[in-house]
Amino acid sequence: MDEMTGRNRPAKRRRARARSVLARSVLVRCAMALGVTAVAAGPAAAAITQAQHGLPTEKLTIINQKGKPIHFTVEVATTEKQQEIGLMFRKNLAADHGMLFPWQAPQVSEMWMKNTLIPLDMVFIRADGTIDSIAQDTVPHSLRIIRSHGKVAATLELQGGITAKDDIDVGNKVIAKQFSSGQ
Repeated sequence: MDEMTGRNRPAKRRRARARSVLARSVLVRCAMALGVTAVAAGPAAAAITQAQHGLPTEKLTIINQKGKPIHFTVEVATTEKQQEIGLMFRKNLAADHGMLFPWQAPQVSEMWMKNTLIPLDMVFIRADGTIDSIAQDTVPHSLRIIRSHGKVAATLELQGGITAKDDIDVGNKVIAKQFSSGQ
């Protein structure tokens, strides 16, 4: 935590990195429009143009409002590159599948929908496995930053509308190996 501003430094770095990636993306597009073929190489020099596949999967369960267990198979995005790509360019997501973004340390999670073709529900999960907040039916392609309400250990992306359909809400318990309630 930055004592001067009271802000979370990792979140600040992620925002700066997201702005940097966006700026480089705009620079690359402008250069291509002007016919420039060589642009300085860097982490964002290679544009993301397709969905990622083959991430490790695991089982995750959410105990909903009524005490009913809702089971999911989730891909786990652990590296910075996997997290950057996330569910970009996916044309569909099964109702019982999702992607989990475990953070190295609890932090305010900041997500966006760049190059994401389908609406998602974003479930922000505390270290103890309780749901901190939910962003329902996020807008495909939006660059608006979607934040957790507090520090979380992970973000779970699910099919848009599934949290309302299955009565999943703030305070519900998530059972997975990443959380203290996990197995």
